[in-house]
Amino acid sequence: MAWVTLAYTIAVIVYGAWVRVTGSGAGCGKHWPTCHGDVVPRAHSIETAIEFTHRLTSGLSLIFVVGIAWLAFRWWERGAPVRRAAVLSVVFILTEALIGAGLVLFGLVDDNDSSARAISMSIHLVNTFILLAALMATIWSARSGRRLLAGAWGWRKTLLLICAVSLVIVSMSGAVTALGDTLYPIAENSGGVAERFRETSSASAPFLVRVRIIHPMLSIFAAVFMCVTALSIASTSEAPGVKRAALVAGALVTTQVAIGVANILLSAPGAMQLLHLFAATLVWCSLVALTFESGLAQGAGT
Repeated sequence: MAWVTLAYTIAVIVYGAWVRVTGSGAGCGKHWPTCHGDVVPRAHSIETAIEFTHRLTSGLSLIFVVGIAWLAFRWWERGAPVRRAAVLSVVFILTEALIGAGLVLFGLVDDNDSSARAISMSIHLVNTFILLAALMATIWSARSGRRLLAGAWGWRKTLLLICAVSLVIVSMSGAVTALGDTLYPIAENSGGVAERFRETSSASAPFLVRVRIIHPMLSIFAAVFMCVTALSIASTSEAPGVKRAALVAGALVTTQVAIGVANILLSAPGAMQLLHLFAATLVWCSLVALTFESGLAQGAGT
């Protein structure tokens, strides 16, 4: 059930990006949790249908997470790590809903290009990553029955922490870049990549256009560092689970870089933005899995 909930939550996250890409964030007006003041709205437009569907799927995700927490408290004893992880999952899916509600109620949707919206979306993404980590902690602690970050603090944990911070920063910049790509789409006849990058440095360009260059630069550093970390851990660990998780993480990072390059070359179409976000969630989950496997192996003395 926890695995299904994790997969379903990732699907809801990607669908939430589709709401942004289609400009449907204001599909229910400035109403939350109702839609245009109705519990079940009439089909005012395709934007209303898209936004309302997102709310329904998000609500179902909340029900799944609460169900996992109920089972954790039913099946495990007091103080079990799985209980704490399940509670964190509930907390962060609730904050996820509150942030989404704030975006609607304060009008930080549709064609709003303010810095407040950019900041809110970055916070939204950080909360999403923490939620995914909590769901994965529920799965891993249920499997092992032990603390996930056991053992002394060593070079592996330091490198993994740097990877996590780097990935969060890169993803925040990616969220802002994706917002700019949606509000200020790149024309197909805009010229080569070099010319587009020069346009981002223009003083007359909107803020969300000027920051486009930041995300690729940060991504290169984070990708290289994470690949080196994954290979180092894979080559030095004797635990099969750690080796496997490290190799998967490295492969996903490489794939994500390729998707990012294609996204730039194709002028960031909506479908590529969704694929890029989906790959980002998988990279994050692979890093969390590698961290948990490393902690369990270290706690077991291997």
